[in-house]
Amino acid sequence: MNAISRRAITGIFAPARQGINLLSHDLSQVQQMRGIRVKVRNGNLEQALAVMQRVMQSSGIERLIKQEQTHHIKNSEKRILARKVLERKIKSQDHARKLQTILIKKV
Repeated sequence: MNAISRRAITGIFAPARQGINLLSHDLSQVQQMRGIRVKVRNGNLEQALAVMQRVMQSSGIERLIKQEQTHHIKNSEKRILARKVLERKIKSQDHARKLQTILIKKV
């Protein structure tokens, strides 16, 4: 994506400002208005990276990034993921069935 289209897209999603043409606005200033911010204190970059990783995990960004990866997935990994999905589905159905019986008994 070239710089002009990036500026146009960020200009669309950035808050409107009076008297400033967002297409000529500096891209780095627009990007500073959104995203995750982590302060580096006393030059301790390792601690700042650890904090950023925790924030990304808690906000779900890390999960979204992993879902967007388009690299090859081994068949064994596919089987493991399919088994986990099936287990979650069965567990959810079991909980729904138990909840339904509890609600029927109360009524």
